[in-house]
This record gives sequence, structure tokens and C-alpha cells, in this order.
Amino acid sequence: MLIRSALALMTTVAIRMHIKEMLDEAERTKAPSFSFEYFPPKTAQGVQNLYDRMERMYDFGPKFIDITWGAGGRIAELTTEMVVQAQTYFGLETCMHLTCTDMGLEKVNDALQKAYKAGCTNILALRGDPPRDQDTWIVTDEGFRYARDLVKHIKETYGNHFDIGVAGYPEGCDDNKDEDLLLDHLKEKVDMGASFIVTQMFYDVDNFLRWVRRVRERGIVIPIIPGIMPIATYASFLRRAKHMNCKVPEEWLAALDPVKNDDGAVREMGRKLVTEMCRKMLDAGLRHLHFYTMNLAQATRMILEELNWMPCADRPRKQPLPWKQSLGLGRRDEDVRPIFWRNRNKSYVTRTQDWDEFPNGRWGDSRSPAFGELDAYGIGLTGSNEANQKKWGAPVCVGDIAGIFVRYLKKELETLPWSEAPLTSEADSIKDDLVNLNQRGLLTINSQPAVNGVKSSHPVHGWGPPNGYVYQKSYLELLVAPELVGEIIKRVHDHPDLTYYAVTRKGDLRSNAPTDGPNAVTWGVFPGKEIVQPTIVESVSFMAWRDEAFRLGVDWAQCFDADSPSRVLLQNMMDTWYLVNIVNNDFHQPKTIFNLFGGFAVKDINKSAIAGAATKTNGFHPKEADAPEAVNGTPTAAVA
Repeated sequence: MLIRSALALMTTVAIRMHIKEMLDEAERTKAPSFSFEYFPPKTAQGVQNLYDRMERMYDFGPKFIDITWGAGGRIAELTTEMVVQAQTYFGLETCMHLTCTDMGLEKVNDALQKAYKAGCTNILALRGDPPRDQDTWIVTDEGFRYARDLVKHIKETYGNHFDIGVAGYPEGCDDNKDEDLLLDHLKEKVDMGASFIVTQMFYDVDNFLRWVRRVRERGIVIPIIPGIMPIATYASFLRRAKHMNCKVPEEWLAALDPVKNDDGAVREMGRKLVTEMCRKMLDAGLRHLHFYTMNLAQATRMILEELNWMPCADRPRKQPLPWKQSLGLGRRDEDVRPIFWRNRNKSYVTRTQDWDEFPNGRWGDSRSPAFGELDAYGIGLTGSNEANQKKWGAPVCVGDIAGIFVRYLKKELETLPWSEAPLTSEADSIKDDLVNLNQRGLLTINSQPAVNGVKSSHPVHGWGPPNGYVYQKSYLELLVAPELVGEIIKRVHDHPDLTYYAVTRKGDLRSNAPTDGPNAVTWGVFPGKEIVQPTIVESVSFMAWRDEAFRLGVDWAQCFDADSPSRVLLQNMMDTWYLVNIVNNDFHQPKTIFNLFGGFAVKDINKSAIAGAATKTNGFHPKEADAPEAVNGTPTAAVA
């Protein structure tokens, strides 16, 4: 069955989203509206850690993020790379800073073209700081003297593709404290095409509101976004305020001084002070707040919690589709995705970016088998060998690996080799069943519960437009010892509502799927629209996922020395075990998949890898599994 397009699902899916439009929406709906700023780190590990943090902070619900410009060389390239990552892989609407100090026309055009190709539609145009080795700044050949020149160039070159923001200075800037002159410059930037203003950080709200009135008196009517710097530590607070020549109210210093040596108390006091400042601006009619995160999450999160702006059961983070959508150029129309990459969003986008039919194949008969190569960035296991050993330990038996999976399900671990993100609340209804399977050596790497028509506003399962209903079939994907597969398949055939795929690393494929075409496992019914089927299972993509899933296991094995028990164990599992997925096509029966495994457990679950490899007994026979052994000291139990 062909999956029909649902481009009309939400208008923001198919078109670019300008910051001006987001601000207009915030003004119209009066809903919480905020954004985050990040800067390019100096080390490769810092970059990876920031990507992880950006992905976690995605769940806070920012309208957009922005990435500061690193002028010159590798840091400038990193800014554009981070924009690509945020837009394409994390689905974060991104505004790229661009400074014109020491930037010739060629460099500016190159940066704008990279932003365009990344799907970025918002630019914050800045002059930037003069080079430190020059007392006075001399414009480069073909360069730009002022931010207004950069605004003009962007507008003339790209028309309305980019929404252009500019900086505002409530307390003056480094080389100019003349407020009237700065307001003149601001008006010039607006006249050249700027459509929103982001201010430098400040803590004096009364002065900021006075400055806003002066901006309006100049005839500048575009939105003003206040820049907010949360307080993480006392030393960093003072250092940044001094660096920006930012006035700190005396009452703030008086409140912070008694606790300045207690970082926890400083953050708590900072939360109260900054939140009070935010509320004062909101009461004055400002609708959007911009947080200078300094690449940290906790202080910003505390303010959002105090404002009651974090997503919750009463105010879930709305999403147009049940998976995180890419905003890369050419991918905003995508509304169908295989379930196998549910926990590896970046990997999926990377591997499919060169599909010759994407996105027009629609997963029907014209779909393309042109999957990306496995050596593409983001496909293999990330992290150093040492870091991964520290994270997951050194397993020497299947029971050790089962314990790692159980810890992940209990949210004691944030990641697994097959899952880049922590377990979501969607698994709560089946968590006990998943723990039970893993304790018996049936290693679950992907799953979803059955959902029978919950409202699209549901805080856990909801997605799509209002007043709709969403459904999904129960799905389970797991790694299974070879001795078990035959009995699983036999049991599956006794349940006509179940379909499965099972495959080894070498390609021994078994399935009872009636066709190679797609099987929708999530769908939504919305007023005035076709039924939307955004998540599927099908054979071509499963075989591509097979390659990646076993590659991740092999990468994990290679974190350990050759001939070590951990290396032997993991390599043997990747060479002999099956990757199995099962769909229950009757979404009214949520437990059928789990009941399928009643009575099974790995026989020698706690036997060492070396012994298991020597005797070939790391599998089991189901009739010998009536009294399963313990996993990490916890007795296992068969599924009823």
C-alpha cells in the first residue's frame, strides 16, 4: 500500500519559519515564547558534548536557537557546521550570527550560502568587534564597515529568504556610549531590511524599558527581544557583567554577596532575581525572551521552571509528527520515516540525505535503495574507548549486558550503543515488560506501546494538529540468541496478527510479511485531512538498519582489547545473534507481543564470554528455561 502525502498536516512543516513569524504568533497567542544562544566550543569533545546538550534542551521547547559567529578559520567553519547540525539533525529552527568585521565579500557570501543550504532562514547581522591588534578598525577590501551594510547585502542577495535580526544596545556598546547615535544606527539597520532586534545582556530592567520607549519614539516598530543572561556562579556573573559593561542593580549585589561562595545558593538566588526581571518585562508587554545559555542548561532551566514555562502534562511540547523532524533544506516536507531509527535521529538523516528518490519516493513502489554509506559521520558508535568503557563497564557475560539494558530502562543510564537519548515517558506503560525481557537475556533495542485513539493533545502520545486522534501498533525490536529464533518464529505463526523480520549480520533473513511494502505503525486522524501515516516498517530500510545495528555492536566490541572477555562476548553476539522486529497489527491487544516470550530465558546467562565461546553454550533451549538464573543478583521471571 502506498503511503499518501500529508503535506497539509501543519503549515510549518512545509514552509520556512521566520523569527518575525514566531514573534507574531507569540503576540497573538500569548503563549510562552523563548530562545537559546550557543557558541562554538574550542575542542572536539566540547562540540560533541554541546550537541548532546542542545538535543536535551530541545525538549525545553525553544522557538529557535542561535549560534554565535566565530570569526576566522576553523571557528567560523564550526559555526556553519553547528547550524547544519541543529537544523538538519536536531530539528531546531536556527538563527546564525554573522559578523562583517574583517570579512570580505567572498567570506560573507560563503557563510550565507552554507546557511542557505542548511535550511537556515534567519540571520543575526552584526558588525562584530574590531581586531585586537588594531587601535582603529579599517574596513577590508570589499568589506563591510557597518552592520547596516551587511543587512543591505543579505537583503539584496537573498530577498526574503532570510529573516534578518540586528543588535540593540540598551546600555551602549564598547566603542560608543552615545545613545542617540546608536538609535540612529539602529534605525538605519531597520530601514535596510532588519525585521527584529536582539539586545545585549542587561540586568537593569527599568533602564531597558526606558530604552524600548525611546526606540519606539524613533519610529522603529519591529519586535524587540531582550537578551537574558542566567546566573550560574558568582564569579562568572561578575566577569560577564564587567566584560559587557553591564550595570548590576545594587540590590542584586546585596542579595548575592552573602552566598557568593556557595554555587548552589547562587544559582537559587539568581533564579529568583532573573525570574523577577523576566516577569517585569512580560508585564510590560514583551512576549519573547532570549537566553544567553553559555552552553549550560541548569541555570536556564531553573528560570523556565520558575516561570512555569517548561513542558508538562498540562502544557505538552507540541510536535507536528511523532518523531523529531529535520529542518534541513529539502527535508521539511518529509512526513514518513521507518521506525528502526527511532532512537538515532541524526544517523537516519545522515544515511538518507543522498537517497535519489528522497523525499518524492514516498516509501511506495518508487522508493530508492540508495542508502548512505556506513562510514558517514554519525553512523558508528561515538565516544572514545575509555569513555564507553566507563559508561557501560566491561561485560563478560550476557547477564552483564542484560544488566546494562535494565539500567537504561530504569533511567540509571542515559544512552545505549543503539540509543542516543534517554528513555522517554512513552515507555512507561511497557517498562516492566521490557525489564522482564532483558533480565532474561532478550535485549530490547527499540519498542513502542499500542495506542488506541488518544487525543492529539495527549501529553505523552499526542502529535499533530488539534482535535485529532492518534493510534499506534505495538512494536518490539530486540537482539535474540540464535537457539531461540526458531521457537519465536513458530509462536509468531500461531498469531495471525503478528508480522516479523529476523536477520543476522551475514544476511540470514526470515519474515512472514505479506509484501515488501511499508506497514504503517503510527497514524493520525485529523479534521479535514487524509489519514496521516508517519512511521512505518518495511524490508528495504530494515536491511539498511541491520547493517547499522550490527555495526554499532561491533564498534562496542572494539572498545576493548583483542581477546579480552568483553571483546569476545560482543563480537560473538554480533556474529551469531539475530536482530528481530515484531509488529502486532491488532492495536487493541497491547500485551500479545510480550506474551509471545513466556518461558524463555538465556540458559547460561552468567557464563563468562571465554567459556561461552569455547563451549558454544551461550544460547538456550526454551524447554530448559523454566527456572531462569539470576541477572546481577536479581532472580529472573518468565513472562506469564
